[in-house]
Amino acid sequence: MSTDCGRTFDEVLLTGYLDGVLTQADDQRVRLHLEECADCRRLMDEMRETREATMTTRFELPADDQWNEAPRGLASRLSYGLGWILLSIWAVGMLGLLVGHLWSDAMPLTEKLLLFGGLSGAALLFLSVLIDRLETMRNDPYRKVEK
Repeated sequence: MSTDCGRTFDEVLLTGYLDGVLTQADDQRVRLHLEECADCRRLMDEMRETREATMTTRFELPADDQWNEAPRGLASRLSYGLGWILLSIWAVGMLGLLVGHLWSDAMPLTEKLLLFGGLSGAALLFLSVLIDRLETMRNDPYRKVEK
C-alpha cells in the first residue's frame, strides 16, 4: 500500500511497531521510515495517545441486579412464559392457514410443492435451533452464574 509520504507498507505495521510485536526486519523498516516521514510520526503520536487513553480509561460496572434481564417476579415470569406459548401457537396457526390457503388455491402443483418445501425447510431449521436452545438452557452449568 503506497501513500503520499512514500510509505510502502500497510498501516497495520505501524500498530505492530507501537505494540512491539514486529519481526526485526519489519521493525527496522518502520523505524527508518518514521525517521524520514513527519506525517507517519504524527500518526504514530496519535496512535500512542489513543492507546494510552484506551488503556487508562476506567469503566463503571453496573450493579449486579442490572445484569439479569430475566423476569424477576412470579407475575412477570408467568406472563413471559404464557406470551411465548401464545406467540408459538399463533405462529403455527398462521403457518397452517397459509399452507392450507395456498394448497387449495389454483396454483400449479410444482409451485405449491416449491413453496411448501421452502416453508417446511424454514420451519424445520427454526425447530432445530429451538430444540438446541432449549437443551442448552436445561443443561447449561452456568445458567445461574451472574456477572
